[in-house]
Amino acid sequence: MPDSVSRVSRNWGAIKRHGAFYAMLALPVAYFLVFRYMPLVNAQIAFKDFMALDGVWGSKWIGFKNFSAFFSSMYFWQLIRNTVGLSLAKLLIGLPVAVILAIAITESSLRNYRRLVQTISYLPHFLSWAIMYGVLLMVLSPGDGLLNDIVKAFGGKPIAFLSDPRWYPVVVVLSDVWKETGWGAIIYLAAIAGIDPALYEAAQVEGATRTQRIRYITLPGIAEVVLVVALLRLGNILDAGFHQVFMTYSIPVYSTGDILDTYVYRQGILDFQFSFATAVGLFKGLIGLVLVLAFNRLAKGRGAGGLF
Repeated sequence: MPDSVSRVSRNWGAIKRHGAFYAMLALPVAYFLVFRYMPLVNAQIAFKDFMALDGVWGSKWIGFKNFSAFFSSMYFWQLIRNTVGLSLAKLLIGLPVAVILAIAITESSLRNYRRLVQTISYLPHFLSWAIMYGVLLMVLSPGDGLLNDIVKAFGGKPIAFLSDPRWYPVVVVLSDVWKETGWGAIIYLAAIAGIDPALYEAAQVEGATRTQRIRYITLPGIAEVVLVVALLRLGNILDAGFHQVFMTYSIPVYSTGDILDTYVYRQGILDFQFSFATAVGLFKGLIGLVLVLAFNRLAKGRGAGGLF
């Protein structure tokens, strides 16, 4: 009993000493509790035949019928393939490009040029996908798009990039890389800034070239940060970017562009199948949780820090 009292006393003393920091945490904690965790109570409709008049608690339990209907749907494997394929492509292309951009900015000796490149590269992040879609139309439109004008100038036929199932995934991946690379590079710039400058100075004295300094100092120095970012992205592997796809896709590209989130939107909002859409969303969240835990354990097993 005295030990427990002493422990409580120490914890309370620590809270009082760092009261300002705990006060700063109160608002974000309240946000997550109210808008992230409390709504999970209503996820029970995934196991019910939800009727609006009966409400969440009054609707009839039907067990795993909604999940079974989704798994046996003719769209299941197509949705999984499209979602995972687009997410992996964005990760495998976007992450290395962001790392390369961060290293290139760091290695530039022109301070004003570094600032200009960094500003230009992360500005697209602040534009909505509605605006980005307008830009894509101006560039990729088969009628008067800039890229198709170049294709026609060389004697080729216009390509319907946004309505051709073969080209649409390429447009989704590359436009996401274009929009998010600059923003993603910021975390790697911070990681590079945290590397001890004495390491670079010692390597330069020993005659190491710039390429060797990048290979043996910069890349190992940011490896753990890259791993953590990759783990976070892998945990969201079933999140292929709803806003982007919703703004740019159309019926002709459903075969390669329709993803879990857009399918949930059509089933839940347009067709009023709230229970079915909730089941699909819950399935997506559980898979993401399992992936985060699995890859975090794998990272720790290989000696990396992991997420927790």
